[in-house]
Amino acid sequence: MKRQLALAAAMMMGVSSIAACGNGSAAATTAAATTAAESAAEETKAEEVKKPETFHGEDVWLPYDEKLEKKKDDRDATGTKGAVAACSWYASKAGLEVLQKGGNAFDAAAATAYALGVVEPYFSGLGGGGFMTLYDAKTKEVKVIDFRETAPAAATPEMWLGEDGKVKNYTPDGADPTTAAAPASQYGGQSVAVPGEVAGMEFLLEKYGSDKVTRNDIFQGAIDLAKDGYVVGATFKEELDENYNLIHAMPDLSKIYLNDLELAYEIGDHISNPDLAKTLEAIRDGGKDAFYKGEIAQKMVDATKKYGGVMTMEDLANYTVKEREPVKGTYKDYTIYSLPPASSGGTHLCEILNILENADMKSLEINSPEYVHLFSEAFKIAFADRAKYMADTDFVDVPLKQLTSKDYAKSRWSQIDPEKSGAYEAVPSDELEHYATTSFSVIDEEGNMVACTKTVNYGFGSKIVPEGTGFVLNDEMDDFSPDPKSTNCVAGGKRPLSSMSPSIVLYPDGKPFLTIGTPGATRIFPTIAQVVQRMIDYDMDIQDAIDCARIYDNSSKKVCYESDGVKPVTAETVAKLQEMGHEVTDKGAWQLFFGGVQGIEIKKDGTLRGGADPRRDGKALAY
Repeated sequence: MKRQLALAAAMMMGVSSIAACGNGSAAATTAAATTAAESAAEETKAEEVKKPETFHGEDVWLPYDEKLEKKKDDRDATGTKGAVAACSWYASKAGLEVLQKGGNAFDAAAATAYALGVVEPYFSGLGGGGFMTLYDAKTKEVKVIDFRETAPAAATPEMWLGEDGKVKNYTPDGADPTTAAAPASQYGGQSVAVPGEVAGMEFLLEKYGSDKVTRNDIFQGAIDLAKDGYVVGATFKEELDENYNLIHAMPDLSKIYLNDLELAYEIGDHISNPDLAKTLEAIRDGGKDAFYKGEIAQKMVDATKKYGGVMTMEDLANYTVKEREPVKGTYKDYTIYSLPPASSGGTHLCEILNILENADMKSLEINSPEYVHLFSEAFKIAFADRAKYMADTDFVDVPLKQLTSKDYAKSRWSQIDPEKSGAYEAVPSDELEHYATTSFSVIDEEGNMVACTKTVNYGFGSKIVPEGTGFVLNDEMDDFSPDPKSTNCVAGGKRPLSSMSPSIVLYPDGKPFLTIGTPGATRIFPTIAQVVQRMIDYDMDIQDAIDCARIYDNSSKKVCYESDGVKPVTAETVAKLQEMGHEVTDKGAWQLFFGGVQGIEIKKDGTLRGGADPRRDGKALAY
């Protein structure tokens, strides 16, 4: 009731604001309405903050404090046998339970992934896809499982374009185009690519699973969360508010994530999704075919076509997981394994660290002017190469050996002016970027390691929920370029370019050191480069390295930075950067813009240290 009063007060405020144009008395009414709305909102917060509930008999760890703000501490964990670090405590708990029952890291990874799709439906789920980098302790080999979404066979570069050659807006039938409109590459049926998550997890379990736990053990955490529900956190609320109008125009999505089909759920509220529980049970019992063939597949096709899409039953049935060799690089004799194309992330992660290896980074203070300048220049070079070369290697030749070589990095290093911001060829224009996607890491007692990053792309993906299934279909087609001449243009069966970079790092002696990943669109590989460099050069604990303030630069003269938090970019540093020719943008502190790193390191004494990012809702768990 109090939430409805708050909404009514806010609506009064909006009406008064319109009346207030040029009218002093109306402005006074607006101020009074604002005060009433704020008061009602505060009462709503006080009323709806819930005490921790329980999940599998354990008190729920909540990612927010009494002010409903994200906690800045209590994100890490220490253990000796196994650890999971995910963007949700619920998902970490689901994965850890599988480890404790005797499953290996690969079993636990599937459990964690399925649970994340329940509690973070805005960033990943059954209707999405992603990548996984894994270390097999028995063979000491690193492999990549590519379960990235693919373009439907009938997709073309021109399908979104209007007469002006730009991507058209899409509005669902009957919806208000002034509020429920977004580019057709991001909203509605033409934004949907063929999902790969279920195929990826089934491939993982079939090839790498331990057979020491049952399929029920692996799926039960996610099924229980969908049936019994979970508590809404701060990130969930942010995504509901940001996407409210687009969600409201889609009835099948609204009935799950809008209270009474109208109001966005609040922090501390409880959400369940019984339709998703049934879908998960069907996959548990029927495997991959239960999703890619039959009733669920037909519902995906029908829903996509209802909103103007072109995905078919054949597209779903033909989806293929690809196991690939990782990109390999080194930094200070630490070996780094990460993603090859169709992700650009691993290649450019290695390229950035190769460039910086030519500098004495260890002698520089973190986020000093010299430190930020060198990272900025390395980032710009990597993004120039990304724009020029990167796409799905099944369709385009990409010079991976060149881009990851020390000699090439040295030649690029020679182009950097230590005193001046530079510009490099093929610099991309500013892109519309988002911080969606999720990431998690797992290590088991045997030393098996997993880093996985997965997504539905923008918040709540395409906003399409196939009837009665409870999951959201991705809008991954937006990761293609609408330019038919681009190396990353749309083509049937093609995988769109990505920045995802789940990575495995080994000590100089070849023993496992680190599993790490982050969401954050094109901030992904720059963020991982900063965390890895800090851990190696300064011997920082993983949680300390995650907490440090970050920077980002993908254009010729624009550094985004955090001005508060741990080791922030100071006003003095900003002034010096501007003298060097950098343009700057202050992003504040603890910004979701910079991703949400989840990782686990193995200390030299064998202790496991899990770290989770306060910029998201994550929590590491270990035993």
